[in-house]
Amino acid sequence: MGRAFEFRKARKMKRWASMSKAFTRIGKDIVMAVKEGGPDPDANSRLRAVIQNAKAVNMPKDNIERAIKRASDKSQGDYKEVIFEGYAQHGVAVLIETATDNNTRTVANVRSYFNKTDGSLGTSGSVVFMFDHTCNFKIKGDDLDLEELELELIDFGVEEIFEDTDEDEEGNEITSVMIYAPFESFGSIQSYLEEHNIEIISSGFERIPQVTKKLTPEQVEDVEKLLEKLEEDDDVQNVYHTMEDSE
Repeated sequence: MGRAFEFRKARKMKRWASMSKAFTRIGKDIVMAVKEGGPDPDANSRLRAVIQNAKAVNMPKDNIERAIKRASDKSQGDYKEVIFEGYAQHGVAVLIETATDNNTRTVANVRSYFNKTDGSLGTSGSVVFMFDHTCNFKIKGDDLDLEELELELIDFGVEEIFEDTDEDEEGNEITSVMIYAPFESFGSIQSYLEEHNIEIISSGFERIPQVTKKLTPEQVEDVEKLLEKLEEDDDVQNVYHTMEDSE
């Protein structure tokens, strides 16, 4: 298995600590998708993808519809996507994706988290080159030949396809298929899957570190102090780092 498989395995249990955080993130994604392409999912591929993600985290249908309606209101402000880069203690690079309606507040908060944990907020471009920007799709794996699918998708730049397992609310194991490709391949892969009636469970973007750094348990604790502060902030959508994740 490749880097995407290992990256996903390490992040799976950490991705969203609470359902409310997931709902907050998706609510912002809906606003940005509607502002960009309108409220009709049939005509807005980005909104279709966000709705799939909302269903994947069991966001109620009423919540999704209300979020789309609010986003369609001209009085609803938009969110700007802003990336922050810096270093935690022990030379660990950290990349933060935010969606904010108040950049001044977000900059101040992110800077304070770095300062309070003896890290340093860097300039644009200081660490982003250390991460590969990828897109991913989780699809229903029933009756799919993975080797054949990989051959079909190789022209779209797909880098990894592998089976993934999760548990449902009753603790039953559910098997799906993960597809990883470069960031710019998202639209073409989405179109292919939809045209071939392959059900998309969820999709998104991730930044996979090219190289990771192994730390002692004590050093890991130092870095986690910063990561926890960042992940608790409502403006923060994703946090990536180059620290090697322990099992």
